Formats: sequence, structure tokens, C-alpha cells
Amino acid sequence: MTSKTVKCPKCKNETTITGKPGEKTQIICPKCNSKGVFTFPIENTESKTTTDSFTIEVNNLTKKYNNFKAVDNVSFNVKSGEIFGFLGPNGAGKTTAIKAILGLIQTDTGQIKINGIDIKEDEKQAKKHVGYLPEKVAFYNNLTALQNMHFYAEMKNVPKTECKPLIIEMGLEDAVNKKVGKFSKGMQQRLGMAQALLGNPPILILDEPSGGLDPRGVALIRDKIREMKNKGSSVFVSSHILAEVQAVCDSVGIINKGVLVAEDTLENLRDRLNLKPKLVMELEKVSDEIINSVKKLEGVEKVDVLGVMLHVICNPRAKSKIILAAEKAGGNILNIQTMEPSLEEVFMKFTEG
Repeated sequence: MTSKTVKCPKCKNETTITGKPGEKTQIICPKCNSKGVFTFPIENTESKTTTDSFTIEVNNLTKKYNNFKAVDNVSFNVKSGEIFGFLGPNGAGKTTAIKAILGLIQTDTGQIKINGIDIKEDEKQAKKHVGYLPEKVAFYNNLTALQNMHFYAEMKNVPKTECKPLIIEMGLEDAVNKKVGKFSKGMQQRLGMAQALLGNPPILILDEPSGGLDPRGVALIRDKIREMKNKGSSVFVSSHILAEVQAVCDSVGIINKGVLVAEDTLENLRDRLNLKPKLVMELEKVSDEIINSVKKLEGVEKVDVLGVMLHVICNPRAKSKIILAAEKAGGNILNIQTMEPSLEEVFMKFTEG
């Protein structure tokens, strides 16, 4: 189903209708009762065809500022319908890469395609279906939330009827008609997300989407990102909050000092680094006998004791042996938990030095 806003040729009243491509529907103007027929256009699938199902393609991107390379020969792809996390320390080149993808800065070398369209050849068409949340959102402080959204709806050629529901969805139902100049940082961030979602874009680019948000706001953004993926959108997320990225992303790219040092799924990156899981056992009492019995087992790399908690970094196949050894040494195990290597550990390994 697709939505279209049509204008009555007699009284100029605008009405939003829904239908399938190629479908004819009869329209009765709610204002002057004029009748007409509208045929929903058949979408041009050629412009939506992507190379190998990639919605964002970045090849050999380089951007210099004087003699400093902010981004150095960076290449990566974002698949259709995936959530891609773009990570890096402060000053690593994340925002520079995002601005290049959006055509907001001139690059020295490289090619960028959005939906198969070269950003340099047809910037307007390439960005037509992109929703963007910048790191620092900006609105007209003297306008209300709804007035600001109406302004962006006009710019995107999106029905204004989408604006209020999106504001409400982002938890700002009590601030629809409040001037944005009185908004907190978190409220502005929520409104920025609502703006990015106008038109239900198939590609969403979010630069630090959780900035300034409380835990409820962070959870709301996280749920909205998942919802967009379920609708088939590709979501590109740059964030410092690694736990949030780990919770939603299908794959990640890690940039450090302008160079892309890793790009893969989190599971594959763990395997490349040979990171081991951690077995956490809560015991009634910890003894030297228990600790030594566990330490000498094959596949055990490290044992830490925190009160009555035993933290054991080990080969996954050694876990059952560790439990049996602890019990045989007189340990009464109260609780057992396995912790897989986190995105933070992967990130630190790839960006150290």
C-alpha cells in the first residue's frame, strides 16, 4: 500500500488516499463533494534496484583537511533491510563519513551510491528516500513542534498528516503545540527522530540517536529502529553507546584514525579476535582448592575471584569441566551464568594502540 496527497481541481482542498500501484480509486472531495478518479502510479523499480542488495555503498572514500586525513580510503556496504552500526573513538572520522554519504561535504576520492545512485551524479534523487538524524539536531526555536514538523514535511514533500502522529509516537504528546525553544535536549532529540521518520524512509541514517536521552528515550529509539527494520528499511547507526548498538545491529563497521579496521557481524569479529566467553559462578564459599582446580583445567585462560563470584574466561567446551571441578573441590554452586564477549571488548581490541 502507498499513500498519496491529491488536490481537488475545483476547491484545491488536499486529501490523503491510500492504494496499490496501478489501482484506480474514486475520490469524493470532503469539502465540495466533487467526484474524480485517481490512478496510483506504478513505481519505477529501476531506481530502487541496488547492487547486490546494498542500499549504501562506500568505495575508497578519502577526505583531507589540509594535510590531515579525516577519512582514509574507507570502503563498506550496508545491505538492504539490515541495521549497520558505525563505531569509532572521538575524532575517528565517523561524522565526516556520514556527511560524505549525504553529500554535505566534498570528498577528495571515492564513490558513494545510495540505492544504486551515485551521490555525485544525482544527489537529489539519491537522497530522496533517506531519513537523517544529525548528531546536533536543529529546529526553529520560535516555532512549535508541529510547526517545525510541517516545515520539514513540506521540504520532503510528505503529507502533513504524518506529523502529529509521529510527534506522539516519540512521546511528545504533551508538547505538540509547545515552542521548541522551551524543549530539553532529550525532547529535541525525540523530535529529531520524528523528523527523520517523515515519509517512512527506506534508508535511515542516525548519528548518535541516543544523545541526551533518558533510559525511556533510549528504549523508545531502540524499538523504533527495530520497527523500521521490520518494515524493510536499512538503518545506519553511529553511536558511542556500544550496548545499544550491540542490542540492535546486524553488523558493524569500526573506524579508527580515519581507517576502517573491521567490518562484519559481531559474532564473526569475536571469532577473528579469538575472544572467549566468561563463565560466572556464584558459590556459597570460595576456597583455594576450588580456584586451583579450575585454573589447572585445559581451556581455562583466566580466573578472577570477586567475593563469592568466580569469573572464568574459557573455551566454550571447557564449561562443563569447570562446573564439575568446582563441585568436586567442595564448591556449592548457587548460580551459573555465561557471558559472551561484548561489543565493547571487540571495539577495544580493534581500536587499541
